[in-house]
Amino acid sequence: MDDVLFLSRLQFALTISFHYIYPPLSIGLGVVLVVIEGLWLKTGNVIYHQMARFWTRIFALTFAIGVATGIVMEFEFGTNWATYSRFVGDVFGSALAAEGIFAFFLESGFLAVLLFGWDKVGRKMHYFSTWMVCLGAHFSAVWIVVANSWQQTPAGYHIVGEGIKARAEITDFWAMVFNPSSVDRLSHTLCGCWQAGAWLVVSVSAWYLWRRRHVQFAQRSIRVGLAVALVASLLQLVTGHSSAEGVARNQPAKLAAFEGHYATEPGKLWLFGWVDQEKEEVKFGLGIPKMLSWLVHGDGNKPVTGLRDIPKADRPSRVNFVFQTYHLMVGIGMALIGLAVLSNWLIWRKQFFSKRWLMLVLVFSVLGPQFANQFGWWSAEVGRQPWIVYGLLRTSEGISKVLTAEAVIASLIMFTVIYVLLFAVFIYLLNEKIQHGPDEKDLTPTGKLAIAAPVLDVIAEEADESRTEPESQT
Repeated sequence: MDDVLFLSRLQFALTISFHYIYPPLSIGLGVVLVVIEGLWLKTGNVIYHQMARFWTRIFALTFAIGVATGIVMEFEFGTNWATYSRFVGDVFGSALAAEGIFAFFLESGFLAVLLFGWDKVGRKMHYFSTWMVCLGAHFSAVWIVVANSWQQTPAGYHIVGEGIKARAEITDFWAMVFNPSSVDRLSHTLCGCWQAGAWLVVSVSAWYLWRRRHVQFAQRSIRVGLAVALVASLLQLVTGHSSAEGVARNQPAKLAAFEGHYATEPGKLWLFGWVDQEKEEVKFGLGIPKMLSWLVHGDGNKPVTGLRDIPKADRPSRVNFVFQTYHLMVGIGMALIGLAVLSNWLIWRKQFFSKRWLMLVLVFSVLGPQFANQFGWWSAEVGRQPWIVYGLLRTSEGISKVLTAEAVIASLIMFTVIYVLLFAVFIYLLNEKIQHGPDEKDLTPTGKLAIAAPVLDVIAEEADESRTEPESQT
């Protein structure tokens, strides 16, 4: 059964990690599309129309792959985690039903207008559809994070039945929705999504500028992307601190694992290190004394609960893994803040487009949010162990009783092959769209969208930028 448990956890980690590449991109790109199309509506400048159509195509690709990869997880609940599914069915059923009604129907209902309604509906109606798709993507994240947060900090329920027939039933729907960790975790997750979409826009635009292709398009896109990235990165710092405070209150074992903190005493904030679980200490590290206590309690002399005061059976079994993934997430997040601040400051100083080295750095910036999102998710989920529902149901108790290791291995191999192929298809199609670039015909929209004055504005602005930023135009 231990092999079945490990393999089932590995399989679910694979499927959810792969799926989690795409929803953050969709949510973040939705925000960028709202900004870009809003600028088009306000200014009438057709270059924003070109930008909106190009990034809508990228959004559609990420949305399609995200839907396809998310279906598998729902089947895994029944095949691999039957006891868990029975226990949380009433809670998850409510949250997932709400997602279908308030999120998926809204998003999919207006998606066709967003993708195909450019020349068929008015600009305001199309912009309304963009907003609805963006909100639908956010509502989907709301209900998924609510369901997951309930596992971390259960609320608004009572237990019915005993043994393997025990299950949680909702007694207060809104207490379940606003459980102690849901707001903090949702805000932190959404900021990570906004960063994922924004840095994708920045990365592609920087690549165009590095190659000196589609310069006007890339300059406008990278400005929007960097503005969204700056706001999201700074908010991520605030929401991350609030989320960590919540973990300290509700899941002290997880916070102790985040920081490799074993003794209940004023806590050191480690910048990096390696946790020796046998000796219960952090080696080869650099830390700031009492800083953890100050961040958690506002008092550097106040003790933080250590792992030694928590029974071994209730501690995370892989403390070093939790420590490393948590610190990698924080480190990447701080690096993205620095990159966003530097880039926006250089734009304000009108020195940004002459820094070709910075363009090359920004090409790879798209990887930052992806790794940070994955590391953050892993640290949160592994740090919750050994509980699958915190304090109520252990992970070892949630596994399907008739499952065999051979069956899990077979499905794990099959899913791995399929996901590798799907990822290859995604990268191929994304590369094709990027290599093709924005369509020039989108600069001269037809029907209600044909406006002569904005075209003249584009020409005038090109002349202005060619004088102020000559290297970017060469």
